[in-house]
Amino acid sequence: MSNSQTSNSQLSEAELKKALGELSGWSIEAGKLHRQYQFKSFVEAFGFMSSLALVAESMGHHPEWFNVYNRVTIDLTTHDAGGITAKDVELARKANQLAK
Repeated sequence: MSNSQTSNSQLSEAELKKALGELSGWSIEAGKLHRQYQFKSFVEAFGFMSSLALVAESMGHHPEWFNVYNRVTIDLTTHDAGGITAKDVELARKANQLAK
């Protein structure tokens, strides 16, 4: 992210490409950062969601997500900016850290 860019500015194609290179398992689908995580059990998946919910709340940035048994699917976008921003990339990084 450049110094002139705020966390609510939509990322450029180059910035998105760079961010994807640093975000293991993430892709862009329908204009959103997208990833599916798979855990050993429903309890582990729900624990991950609970932990990420606390992080998201502290950031004031909330994911679109879906859970079935041991899978959690996440889509990230910043609606106010009309696309993917640094906030989405940061939440994706934190999700990856929590999923380890």
